[in-house]
Amino acid sequence: MRLLALLALVTMLLAGPARAVGFELLDGTRIDLDAKRGQPVLVVNTASLCGFTRQYAELQELHERYGPRGLVVLAVPSDDFRQELGSNDEVAEFCEVQFGLTIPIARITPVLGPDAHPFYRWLADEHGLRPRWNFNKALIGPDGTLVDFWGAATRPTARPIRRAIESALRG
Repeated sequence: MRLLALLALVTMLLAGPARAVGFELLDGTRIDLDAKRGQPVLVVNTASLCGFTRQYAELQELHERYGPRGLVVLAVPSDDFRQELGSNDEVAEFCEVQFGLTIPIARITPVLGPDAHPFYRWLADEHGLRPRWNFNKALIGPDGTLVDFWGAATRPTARPIRRAIESALRG
């Protein structure tokens, strides 16, 4: 039984993050990264009470600019840095009222440590990348591989991110 579990984990890791990895969204639906193969996905760990929260507006801007061409922008609220609101309902209200977000927003999700979401465990185990703060950005290419990773200080609409998105959209 342990061997089967180990083989399943190895298969998932070798296939990239999009294999059987999904996020539960605030609206009760689920976004599966496997279903997004063929599209680039920008995954951003967020927090409502962070000084970088103004980046939500730029995430929405990326969604509006590149979403029609296939980009998926996914916000992943996390309280790992103790700057998230107390409930998923509060996060949903904050994001709607303060920013009018229409991007997919995950439920509050651990991104660090043993309880980290499988996507973030894959980033750490396979690429040595862990969010050091809120608003770290991971761009996953249409083939499910990591294109690049940027820290909190890099704005979502910064030239390096836009260039990487545009390149991923071209295929």
